Order: sequence, then structure tokens, then C-alpha cells
Amino acid sequence: MSDTNLKKEFSKRDVQRMRNIITGNAGGSISTQVGYSKQQQDYKEGDVWEENGKKWTIKNSIKQTITKHDKLRQLITMPLACPSCNKPMANNNLNKKMWNIHHMCFDCVIEMEAKIKLEGKWDEYEKKMMNANKNAEVDDFEKAIEDFYTSKTDSYFSEQGDIETWSGGKINEDEIKQVKEYIKKLRETQI
Repeated sequence: MSDTNLKKEFSKRDVQRMRNIITGNAGGSISTQVGYSKQQQDYKEGDVWEENGKKWTIKNSIKQTITKHDKLRQLITMPLACPSCNKPMANNNLNKKMWNIHHMCFDCVIEMEAKIKLEGKWDEYEKKMMNANKNAEVDDFEKAIEDFYTSKTDSYFSEQGDIETWSGGKINEDEIKQVKEYIKKLRETQI
């Protein structure tokens, strides 16, 4: 192959790209652009800014978007170490369960409940926990009833995944009122 053929195969742009790769500057410019300069803003760890309609931050030296679900994700994601004692929270069922309830490891919950027993406040604590559990179940029941009343279809999925049709007719207003009164009584009832 002659020198003239070699010159025709590679453009200046290709040669500059090869030079950049060889010198370790793979992201370097291969051409000059005139008339446009992008403003470069440097951000530090923890900074929050908006760019193209999205919120961004830097966490652990990584640029991340901020979404409306971040707070929810933070509540349900178990950390690597307990926030109370800083001991590692091994990925076991006891720590998972206690994290969802108390936001601390199983060992810290045992210590906390031992202190509560020593202070003589166990009955109060137990009632508080049981009422919170009851209220969560009442909330779930109320949501299911509300969904049932407002649904426009007469067909539902069974536990086996089959579509079944409700043939009992629509529920009347008296039945709705009775269920709402029952839910109200459940809410007011303390254990």
C-alpha cells in the first residue's frame, strides 16, 4: 500500500482520536468548535440543583437524581449499620422485622423493651403496639371496602388467578352506612 492510499483511509479526525486514546485522554476533543461554550458548574457532596427539569444531588461522589420516592425508599431500606448502636445489621429476618417496626436492630429493640419493663411501662407499651397494629389493619380494611364500593366492574380475580363475576348485585346505601359505622367503632375501640 502506498503512502497516498494510507492518507486517504484516515482523516485528521481519526488520527487525533487515536492520539487521544494512546495518550490516555479518551474523552479529549478531536475537533475545534467555534461559537459555543458550555458553562461548566462544579458541585460538591450534598449540593442540590435543578437541571433540565430534574433535581440532582451528589451522594458518595456520584451524581444522582432526586425523586419524590426517595424518602419512602429511605424508610423501607434497611441500612448496613444500626443507627442506634452502629453494629452491622446482618441481612436476617429478625433485623428486617425490627427495622420495619422500630427502625433499629433486634438487639437494640431487646434493650429498649427491657428498659420499658424495668420502668414498669410495659402494659402501656404493649397496648400502644397492639392498637397501632389494629389501626393499620382497620386502614387496610377500610381501603379494601372503599375500592370495592367504587369499582365499576362486577368481575374480580380469584386467588387462583381466574376471573370471576359478582352476581349478587350492587350494595345499597344502608349496607355502606353499616360498614362505615363498624369501621368507626373498630377505630374507637382500644385494646
